[in-house]
Amino acid sequence: MLRVIPEGVDLSGTALIAGFHGIGATGYWTVKFLVNELKAKRRCYLDYDEAPAVATFSGTGMATPYEVYEVPGLSLLKAEVSPVRERESQFFRELAAWVKASGAREVALVGGLDESLKTDEDTYKVVMTSAFSRSGGLPGEPALDEDKIIVGPVASLLNLFEINDFPAFAVLAYSSTERVDPRASAAAVKFLASRYGFAADTAPLIKGAEVLEGEMKQYEEKERRPPASVYS
Repeated sequence: MLRVIPEGVDLSGTALIAGFHGIGATGYWTVKFLVNELKAKRRCYLDYDEAPAVATFSGTGMATPYEVYEVPGLSLLKAEVSPVRERESQFFRELAAWVKASGAREVALVGGLDESLKTDEDTYKVVMTSAFSRSGGLPGEPALDEDKIIVGPVASLLNLFEINDFPAFAVLAYSSTERVDPRASAAAVKFLASRYGFAADTAPLIKGAEVLEGEMKQYEEKERRPPASVYS
């Protein structure tokens, strides 16, 4: 069972941005970055019976598995861990029901898209529910190809919002499937900043991406070298 603490939290008038662990951890790192960058304030906790027994700590204090933060006009759902696989379907059903009842005007889901599927210069693709399309959609934004399949938390929530006629969309940034990909998060942040009219400096994400890419390049070069002879 999903419980909101404190009870009765109202997200009326805000757009809810949510991201989860998936390809490149794009959704999680995008939301985590925005919480820090926008200096968002924690609004409530989401307590779930089957939440993993995980707690984290940072310079700002404890971070529980599922929390909602807020700045004017925006709410941000930060998921430190993925729900237990055997219960994830129920978790997302209850989460979608709460979001719909919370008064949020729309939901923006953030996820990763396998970069090996990239066939153009776009850094991300978007997909939206019918209710969101009717409200105006995202004119001019690159839509996900019709033959592509979405999986994971983003897919679960998109399905639930579609069934319940709720306005929601997903921005899926092309990402590495082998590691955390801050460059994908930077692409998602830029899109969201344009959509919702806030300023965000993505330089730390780009720098993190460059460091990771440099380390991968060094590793690959090392792997290509012939083994050193044990004889002199």
